[in-house]
Amino acid sequence: MKVSVFRKEHFNSAHRLNNPEWSDEKNQTIFGKCNNPHFHGHNYELIVVVKGEIDQDTGYVYDMKLLSDLIKDNVLNKFDHKNLNLDTDEFRNLNPSAENIAVVIWNILRGKIDWKFELTIRLYETERNYVEYDGN
Repeated sequence: MKVSVFRKEHFNSAHRLNNPEWSDEKNQTIFGKCNNPHFHGHNYELIVVVKGEIDQDTGYVYDMKLLSDLIKDNVLNKFDHKNLNLDTDEFRNLNPSAENIAVVIWNILRGKIDWKFELTIRLYETERNYVEYDGN
């Protein structure tokens, strides 16, 4: 019997979507407003899903305080109120699209959470646009 637990967090970051191999015109055509050379920001909503068996001793799938601390220490402290392109090593050479941000967060947390648990990252860039990554 597997159960999923969800932790919702929030962070604010600026970014610019840009491919340095392309012309300014092509970047503008593909990325539109997201290619603003002065950057733009989002209020990201992050949902981390951990799925596993319920521990018989605790009744927990995963200790939510531990999950909260892992997210805060390894994601929020790294990305909140940062310019992803300029202030983070993860996106210095990787376009900080919502898809890439979700994969980066998954990779960070996957290294901290036992493999006996399934891990899914859901990242809302806007109220209507979100991505989800589960390692596949």
